Amino acid sequence: MGSREDRPEIVFFDLETTVPSEADKGRCVLEFGAILVCPKTLKELDSYSTFVRPANLSVVPDISRKGLTREAVNSAPTFQEIADRVYDILDGRIWAGHNIVKFDCIRIREAFAEIRRVPPEPKAIVDSLTSLNRTFRNRAGNLKLETLANHFGLGQQRHRSLEDSRLNLEVVKYCAAVLFLESNTVQPENFQMSRATNDQMDIDERPEPDDEVEEIRPVSKFPAAGTPSTPLRILSSDDGFVDPSEVLLDCISASFVPYSGGKKIQVLHRDVQLQLYCAGLRVRFGISRQFAPKLSFVVDPPPILCEVLDVCSGIAQTRHLDSGSSSQWMPTVERESEFSNYPTIRVRLRDNDATEISRREISGNLQKIQFSEFESLLVPRRTLVDAYLSLDTYDYKGFAGIRLVAKRLIIH
Repeated sequence: MGSREDRPEIVFFDLETTVPSEADKGRCVLEFGAILVCPKTLKELDSYSTFVRPANLSVVPDISRKGLTREAVNSAPTFQEIADRVYDILDGRIWAGHNIVKFDCIRIREAFAEIRRVPPEPKAIVDSLTSLNRTFRNRAGNLKLETLANHFGLGQQRHRSLEDSRLNLEVVKYCAAVLFLESNTVQPENFQMSRATNDQMDIDERPEPDDEVEEIRPVSKFPAAGTPSTPLRILSSDDGFVDPSEVLLDCISASFVPYSGGKKIQVLHRDVQLQLYCAGLRVRFGISRQFAPKLSFVVDPPPILCEVLDVCSGIAQTRHLDSGSSSQWMPTVERESEFSNYPTIRVRLRDNDATEISRREISGNLQKIQFSEFESLLVPRRTLVDAYLSLDTYDYKGFAGIRLVAKRLIIH
């Protein structure tokens, strides 16, 4: 095995695991798949894939749409038996994958910890979900690997480790091509260099294709096993806000917490209170006093936000039923309401004008504004806002649900 310095390959890898239950909180690795890729040509150099048999076969379902059944993994090697191969593939290389910082990297460390082995370490990490969240955004609807693959006509995601690793690489290529073309589109009237001028350029002065290649830089260490992960980018001075595209749906839960002498439901993500950062929400209806004294406005949510809120609402509703309340549960995402045939959500302001409100100027600077100015700013339809939202549950006068309360708003 070579040292880190002479292992330039990028390794795209993916894990398939069991889904934790109430009885068994952990996850067992059921499949490992990886491809080694040349960093200069992006050609696949090698690959490795295997099923993994967990110590307790009862956690593996008899039937699975992924093909990861008890029968399939029964004769597979244990993770301890493949640990040397996995270590050799990963250690000292650039790790790449979709959402690997918050999922696959943690699972790898946990798996090595269980067999009392030192885990492999990356030279650098490229998480395509995090990178595309900053650059590609919602061009394809959301940033799920399956959605992106369908958007580019690459076929269905199989949810199998080796196939998904290869699919991930193809998705990255297509997204990079789109971003490259967008950023380098020049209007004819702005293109000043004539062909004659270009032809006259001395050949030694023409830039070589690789002169401006940016070096892949390492990111900070990923969270240790068993600890809640934090966003990879600072969203604000407030801690704990998560972009909807970074929410792991199967890590959403709800629990009862003490509240005003009683208890209320709190929505959690990876056992931490879930708060959402939603950029570029488009206002459909401005400030309303219908719910006075609480003020609110209506926005058009992107599909990924709808998906996250639907899961939160469903899980919180289950806890609501457990409490024995007879109040009617109201959906967080309103569909086909009297106002619109499209999904909408209502954002409420905090009591006593406590919502911090700023306006983003053309220069990019933020200017704090008084609440008295806020109402007129949000009257025009299609105004864009960035919202830092808490998910507050309520049970009042026969109705219950989740309110989205803005702790901070930035108006474009």
